[in-house]
Amino acid sequence: MSRPVLLLDLDGVLNPFGASACPDGYLEHEFYPGEGPERYCPAHASWITELAAVGDLHWATGWGEDANTLFAPRLGIAPLPVVTFPPLPFPPASKVPAVAAAVGERPAAWIDDNHTEAGRRWAAERAAPTLLVPIDSAIGWTRGDVDRVLGWAAGLAD
Repeated sequence: MSRPVLLLDLDGVLNPFGASACPDGYLEHEFYPGEGPERYCPAHASWITELAAVGDLHWATGWGEDANTLFAPRLGIAPLPVVTFPPLPFPPASKVPAVAAAVGERPAAWIDDNHTEAGRRWAAERAAPTLLVPIDSAIGWTRGDVDRVLGWAAGLAD
């Protein structure tokens, strides 16, 4: 079986914007002047590296290429391929066609804070193994989420 495609959202996942205060272990930085600070956790760099070792990791975020030019350098990670979405603002369900095109018939894990009914339907109807990992935007990405994807990817080889 081919390596899975792993899709990583940014806002709500790596940037827990729903938290009332900056969570422990996170830093704040104003990536877009005048829009206020975004949050990021330097520890996520090693988690991203772990995922990239088991699958083809892509940004799946409205940040587009800004995820590589603005966010990735803060984490000290190499640029990742970017799934291209419609221009912002776009309804969350409009991510599904772009994600479907990016993963094709390969296994896929999608880490996002806003899985829609359209996304859940797409995942359920796919012939290839598909994992949706919902993230609480008030908490952000956790080690348990990473371990869930790593365990799922390991199971594909069985």
